[in-house]
Amino acid sequence: MKELETLQKWLDESSRAVFFGGAGVSTESGIPDFRSVDGLYNQSYDYPPETIISHSFFVERPEEFYRFYRDKMLWLDAKPNAAHKKLAELEAAGKLAAVVTQNIDGLHQAAGSKRVYELHGSVHRNYCMKCHQSFDAEYVKGCEGIPHCDRCGGMVKPDVVLYEESLDGQTIEGAVEVIAQADLLMVGGTSLAVYPAAGLINYYQGHRLVLINKTPTPYDSRADLVIAAKIGELFSRISV
Repeated sequence: MKELETLQKWLDESSRAVFFGGAGVSTESGIPDFRSVDGLYNQSYDYPPETIISHSFFVERPEEFYRFYRDKMLWLDAKPNAAHKKLAELEAAGKLAAVVTQNIDGLHQAAGSKRVYELHGSVHRNYCMKCHQSFDAEYVKGCEGIPHCDRCGGMVKPDVVLYEESLDGQTIEGAVEVIAQADLLMVGGTSLAVYPAAGLINYYQGHRLVLINKTPTPYDSRADLVIAAKIGELFSRISV
């Protein structure tokens, strides 16, 4: 596969590569993609998923929010796949500077990645809205109904960016910085349709933009290399 050879050559020559990933990176770990044919957006609920995972819905109907959240967004048994593992290896080998992800599942860290910018937060961080005590995902999963703080009784909120909420400023700054300094930008498993996250690739100033996705994206014409493949299968064939 000629595209794989080119990607391998660019990685071999790289010391500041950055990987920018979306939901497609975790589908091979069994976590459904929000926008695929079988994803959350194509299932039927009393309310559309976009409504349920919005800030206003969380405030107004927290019990209904948590019912959906536990059922559809907490995949605590999922394990890192070949893509997560290879990215961690590339970082350890001094090839990859950072991972920028739209995912909230924590699988990059579980695979061993150290420098991860989680644009949309993480299910593994939860906090009391009253006293700010921290709780893990298991605590939230194990509670019935609305999870409350075991210290002050306040409502616990996941540290994930809901619709109507802004992305974390420090995370954005860090992601912009590593992307701007990258000598290779690999974008994988994302349709590049969600903003402001998708707009981050505009900060890349190099000439080695690689797009890896099963279906076309709006940025394909701007890429230096486009690979139509499953990200895990592709990365399993890359050597470090």
